[in-house]
Amino acid sequence: MIVGDRLRAIREEKKLSQGDIEQRTGLLRCYISRVENGHTVPAIETLEKMARALEIPLYQLFYDGERPPPLPLLPNRRTASDLDWGSSGKDARYLMKFRRQLSKMDEGDRRLLLFMAQKMSRHVAARQGAKA
Repeated sequence: MIVGDRLRAIREEKKLSQGDIEQRTGLLRCYISRVENGHTVPAIETLEKMARALEIPLYQLFYDGERPPPLPLLPNRRTASDLDWGSSGKDARYLMKFRRQLSKMDEGDRRLLLFMAQKMSRHVAARQGAKA
């Protein structure tokens, strides 16, 4: 399926002209024509603009069924909160103690500690980069 053909079909189905799409997206009419005729491959951001102008979800530019395609069965993924160190359990208790100790330090000691932690993390990152 060529995206340009799909764009034209949806636009004509909604009885919109290229000029209407030009007004809604800010894209030039000649560019819209080049996309629809297959002379230009639009960036995903451009396709998003066109989908908004056509008042359709982006997936409909690539899929011509009535409903969204069924999602494949994927293994359970960890959420961002699962990956955050210190968000729960033993790590959370350790982080709370660390915060408490940091709050008791004077500014000079805190800066020294953070400077050393930054140096150590750069060193570890450089070693990991050398292994890869």
